[in-house]
Amino acid sequence: MRVLIVKLSSMGDLVQTLPAISDAVRAIPGIRFDWAVDEAFAEVPTWHPAVERTIVSAHRRWKRSVKTAWQSGELKAYWRKLREREYDLVLDAQTSFKSATVARMARGLRAGPDADSVREKGAHLFYQRRFKVAQDILAVDRWRDLFAAGLGYPRPQTAPEFGLQDKAWPAQTVTHRPYIVAVTNASWPTKCLPNTSWQGLIKHAAAAGLEVLLPWGSPTERETAEAIARDHANAKVLERMSLTELAGLLHTSQGAVCNDTGLAHIAAALNVPTVTAYGPTDPALIGATGPRSSHIVAPGYLCEQCGKRLCRHPDASATTDFVGNRPRTLAAITGDQLWQALTQIQN
Repeated sequence: MRVLIVKLSSMGDLVQTLPAISDAVRAIPGIRFDWAVDEAFAEVPTWHPAVERTIVSAHRRWKRSVKTAWQSGELKAYWRKLREREYDLVLDAQTSFKSATVARMARGLRAGPDADSVREKGAHLFYQRRFKVAQDILAVDRWRDLFAAGLGYPRPQTAPEFGLQDKAWPAQTVTHRPYIVAVTNASWPTKCLPNTSWQGLIKHAAAAGLEVLLPWGSPTERETAEAIARDHANAKVLERMSLTELAGLLHTSQGAVCNDTGLAHIAAALNVPTVTAYGPTDPALIGATGPRSSHIVAPGYLCEQCGKRLCRHPDASATTDFVGNRPRTLAAITGDQLWQALTQIQN
C-alpha cells in the first residue's frame, strides 16, 4: 500500500505527524509513504524511514511570481511529479485550501477531516472520504487519529514514536564542551521571551560549566541572538545550519530551552530534555511532545493563550528587551524559572 501525505508546512506540524506514520507502519505491514511538502521544511519527512519520496513545492516563492514559476518550468515539473504515481490514499493532514488543492491534483482516493474538523472551512469539499477528528486534543494525537481513521486501524494508545531513534545525525563540530541550545526565535513576536530571560538562563548555564548555542532563521533573528549573547563568554551564536544539522546539534546537547517554535518539537521528539515557553498558544493543543518535554505557561494574564500574532493589550511591553510588539505575558517567565525547569527534567 502506498499513501501520499499532504502536509506542506510548518516545521512543528510536520514533526507532530511523524508518530502517525509509525502507527501505520506497525498496523499495516509493507505500507510506504510519499510526502508533499514545502521546500523550507523538506528535510523533516526524510527523517522517517517509512517515507520513500518527498514531492517538494515552493508555494510561498511561487505566490510572489506565478508567471516566473510557470516560465521556469517549476510548476509543470511539480504537477508531473505529483501525478507520477497513483496512490491507494491521498491523505491531507494540513486541511487548508492550499493543501486540499494539492491533494486534488494528485492521483488517488482523497481523504481528510470532515466539515467540523478541517483547519479552513470548505477544504473538506476536496475529499472523497471524510472523517471526524477531535479538535480539542493534542496535535500529535489528532494526526494519529486521522491516519487511523483513514487507513482503517485502531489508533494505538501507546506513547508516540517519531521514528527518529535509528537516524544517523550529522556530527556537530561547533564546540567540544557540554552545551545546551537556546532557541530564541519564533514566527510570532508574541511567542518570544524577553532578552533578559535568556540572559538569566545563560548565566545559570555558565555557572554549571555549559556553553549556550543560539540558532536563528533570519537576519533579524540573528541580530536578536547576538544581542542576547553579547557580554556572555559561554554564549555562541551559530552560523546558518540546515534543519538536519540543527537536529544533530540538538541530539548531542544537554538540553534545549525554546520559544514555541519548530525546533522545540524537534528537540522533544529526539528525547532531548526540552523546556518550551508558551504565551499566546495552548500547549495542551500544540505542545512540543516527547518523553522529556516540559512546558512553562506564563501566568497571571487574562489574555494568555489568546492566539494572536501581535499583542493589542495596552499593557504590552515596549522595552528595549523586545524587537517590535511583544506581550508582557512572557516577561513573567524568568531565566531562573527556565533553568530550574531544565534541570528538573535533566535529572
